[in-house]
Amino acid sequence: MRHLWSFLAGLVVAPVTWVLVTLGQDGSAGTVDRWVEIGTSNSANLIEPAVYLAVGGVLLGLLGTLRTSPLGPLVAGLLLATPYVAMFVAPFEVRDRIPDGWKVFGDPLPLHQPVENGTLFLIGLLLVVATFSGQRWRRWPRPAVEPTPAPAEGPERNDFTLTDWPPAESTDRDTAPPSLGYPDPTPTEPLPRRTGGGSPWSAPPRTGNRPEEDTTTEIR
Repeated sequence: MRHLWSFLAGLVVAPVTWVLVTLGQDGSAGTVDRWVEIGTSNSANLIEPAVYLAVGGVLLGLLGTLRTSPLGPLVAGLLLATPYVAMFVAPFEVRDRIPDGWKVFGDPLPLHQPVENGTLFLIGLLLVVATFSGQRWRRWPRPAVEPTPAPAEGPERNDFTLTDWPPAESTDRDTAPPSLGYPDPTPTEPLPRRTGGGSPWSAPPRTGNRPEEDTTTEIR
């Protein structure tokens, strides 16, 4: 797919470059000739032709240096160099086949000028030679993905931190185990001991000099 897009780009860039180079060269030559006639110069008059040449140079640079496909530069280079090579065989027929009298934004477009002075032949050879670079036929290298190291075989190792160690045991063995309730600060008094022979369900012992009531009932 990249070869197809590069081929289409070469077909488009070749005529566009021809037009831009023609406008830039004709505008620059006409401006300098005018300066010579009037004996003064104004650098602002060179801005327009310089823009044409700059855009053409950027297009040629992108087509000739980007590592997309060498098919585009090869096609564009052959199309640009062919008219000059054909002039070795039939110069007058080639010149008559080049369109004449065209204008762009009101400026004349002498397309035969870059062909006759050899500019297109020079640009075409540069593009053709650029296709023979071995790096252009290769894709951009992709970053190598490093394999994930496999876990080491053997018993599992637990990485402990300082907070993972259990708390040190207390040296006081007689302390009571911790409870959720608050400790009672006042110790409880021991219950009075029962006399021998008493029932566990009998009333607790009484204190003081209160006379004991007769709790026995008369059995009739």
